[in-house]
Amino acid sequence: MPPLLQVKDLQIYYFSFRGTRVVQAVDGVSFSLEAGETLGLVGESGSGKTTTCHAIVRVLPSSARIVGGSVLLEGEELLEKSPREIRAVRGRRIATIIQDPMSSLDPLFTIYDQVAEPAYYHQALRGRRLLQRVQELLTAVRIPSPAARMREFPHQMSGGMRQRIVGAIAQAGGPQLIIADEPTTNLDVTIQLQYLNLLKELQRASGVALIFVTHNLGIVAKMCDKVAVMYAGKIVEQAPVRELFDAPKHPYTRALIGSVPKLGSKEPLYSIAGQPPNLADLPPGCHFHPRCPDILPRCTTDEPRDFRLADGSVARCWLHG
Repeated sequence: MPPLLQVKDLQIYYFSFRGTRVVQAVDGVSFSLEAGETLGLVGESGSGKTTTCHAIVRVLPSSARIVGGSVLLEGEELLEKSPREIRAVRGRRIATIIQDPMSSLDPLFTIYDQVAEPAYYHQALRGRRLLQRVQELLTAVRIPSPAARMREFPHQMSGGMRQRIVGAIAQAGGPQLIIADEPTTNLDVTIQLQYLNLLKELQRASGVALIFVTHNLGIVAKMCDKVAVMYAGKIVEQAPVRELFDAPKHPYTRALIGSVPKLGSKEPLYSIAGQPPNLADLPPGCHFHPRCPDILPRCTTDEPRDFRLADGSVARCWLHG
């Protein structure tokens, strides 16, 4: 059986007006995801995480083009589907939870209307069955008094409740895969923990796979089965979550883990030197070499390939060549 999702050598470029400037936002990204698994996509802002996820469901802006690669859902090529065909995939087979629920919830429609819509179109539910399904979804995401809350509007909800409602909408179509793009960024720490536990419970109950985009390595350790670390549009390391934290293979991954505050430690926080590169003018060789503490002579001229290591991890670094 093929994996649930398989992304192969995905390349996405942004083109400026008349094509005078080209930004290689995603360059040769490959990963796979099995049913029920959780993949964490981590990296600094601008590394290509969100663009990769948008390409999977084909919601890229007009300035972006997929110039190469493949996205297979259960062996079915998504990049070859027509706009009408891909609309049948969104919500029904792949759903998304975005960072800011207020930008995805329509202020003019009730909670019932917005949770019911995916179930109406993708599950063909009507009348009393649809009403019951909406109540079940709101109960599953722990919205109190769902029968009353479904008649209210998004502005009447707290931030945590709005994010839970977005989670209910994502579940409404019965998807096989949910893409969660930094869904806890706008929540305080206590609500974050409750929301993460809720996502885990929903995943166990439904068997849905999850792609979790985040900057927070603590969330990765709690939520994910495996991790892909992105830098300058490329995946520089992939590994099972335990192996990644116990023995990171790429200098960038080690730097990210070293930058996490440690409870009770009085040592100064590690900081990564310099700034992420300009994607329109990338340095030659390894794109991380201007900031790397373990640089080798060939890093400045030769771009590294993926090295598959004995513990099952993959690192794009000449240290393993």
